Amino acid sequence: MNKILPLLTVLALSGCATSEETYLNNGEQGLTIDCSGEANSWAACYEKADASCAGTGYRIVGTDGTPSLKENEKTLGADIGNFKNRNVVVVCK
Repeated sequence: MNKILPLLTVLALSGCATSEETYLNNGEQGLTIDCSGEANSWAACYEKADASCAGTGYRIVGTDGTPSLKENEKTLGADIGNFKNRNVVVVCK
């Protein structure tokens, strides 16, 4: 059990960006990319967008998420204990 607990912790903190097809109000087909979590970043959203659009490029339609903390708001230089919400909506070119 002692060996399984650290593994479960790592799996819970790690994550990958997921994408889901969506339709915009104007009828365009787009992708909603969710890269929330402590182990991801905004860069993970953009990497997933590039991979999902098969290298053809994309246009960012909207973003929503937890803003990054300022340096003086961090605990010992790190953002600890705050769940990060990150979502990007893109349209492939």
